[in-house]
Amino acid sequence: MYSSFEDLEVYKTTIKFTGQVYDLLKRSPLKEDFAMVDQVRRATISISNNISEGFERETDKELIRFLYFSKGSAGEIRNLFNLMEEVGYFKAEELVDYKKQVINISKQLANYIKYVKKRSNL
Repeated sequence: MYSSFEDLEVYKTTIKFTGQVYDLLKRSPLKEDFAMVDQVRRATISISNNISEGFERETDKELIRFLYFSKGSAGEIRNLFNLMEEVGYFKAEELVDYKKQVINISKQLANYIKYVKKRSNL
């Protein structure tokens, strides 16, 4: 059993990933697309925010709900990466590692959801 959300591996992974995404967003020409940058930041931050908020809730049912929100934000980020490729901000090979990382975060979230469901018989 974890005593805080900071102990969760998926949370640690997400915080590191968010820092890397912030570095990516500083690169041009993306830095001029304020709407895209804002949306990517919001979606990325949303993953860790929902993990922490769900962890602090009173029930496993609420925790699971917020973990699904996190998983949805991970999917949103993958979509935004695809859009950045499509509009020519990055070549596919430039985003491969980022996509792998966000897919890994999604898998970690899915596994944590399964764990919480099992421990609470949901």
